[in-house]
Amino acid sequence: MNIEEVKKAIAGFSPQEVLAFVSQSFPGKVIFSTSFGWEDQVITDMIFSANLPIKVFTLDTGRMFTETYYTWNRTLERYQKPIDAFYPDKEKLQEMVSKKGPSSFYDSVENRKECCGIRKVEPLNRALAGYDVWITGIRADQSANREDMHWVEWDAAHNLIKVHPLFFWTLNEVKSYVNDKNVPYNPLHDKGFPSIGCQPCTRAVQPGEDFRAGRWWWEDASKKECGLHDVSAHEEVFKP
Repeated sequence: MNIEEVKKAIAGFSPQEVLAFVSQSFPGKVIFSTSFGWEDQVITDMIFSANLPIKVFTLDTGRMFTETYYTWNRTLERYQKPIDAFYPDKEKLQEMVSKKGPSSFYDSVENRKECCGIRKVEPLNRALAGYDVWITGIRADQSANREDMHWVEWDAAHNLIKVHPLFFWTLNEVKSYVNDKNVPYNPLHDKGFPSIGCQPCTRAVQPGEDFRAGRWWWEDASKKECGLHDVSAHEEVFKP
């Protein structure tokens, strides 16, 4: 099944129906990445509650918040399902920190992207290898760049179909699901963190600030992506 067929088949589906369809259509080839934020916890609940054959994984960068590890543990306790952890390459990480120190990402955009590349992008590439469909928790209103994305797209960088089941949901719909289903969620959300990443690179946002203002808060807004969901890497083409 190619991306055009997937788009037609799931048009009008609910997120739960989307997840069920892709897991059945690509058996053993569907994977979901979680960072334990609101949206990811909703999708995790949908996958685990329905016992869908979708692999769930996370990227442990080594710089995560204590609250994020707490949410990870609560999720394991609640669902009794595995969440695979992927870590940075030890030698690459040691070389970077030895040469530039543990906080080089504050010095330049290039250094920050290097850190993201080692701690997140390279482990992600390993995690996605061999899969046909990547599920994410991206919503359309999370940033200006992401509004240019589509809820089903071809990810040329990883040679797979990328699906965002919650793409058309509002934040209020996400919160309502969490409350209604009593889904474990990250306590940082109650402290002004709409978007949660590595601890040194994330802060709470102030009323009226952009959703991602707390991510890499010392940089210009136009540079605030780590490479995991780089729109420029996506091509509006159908899989052959």
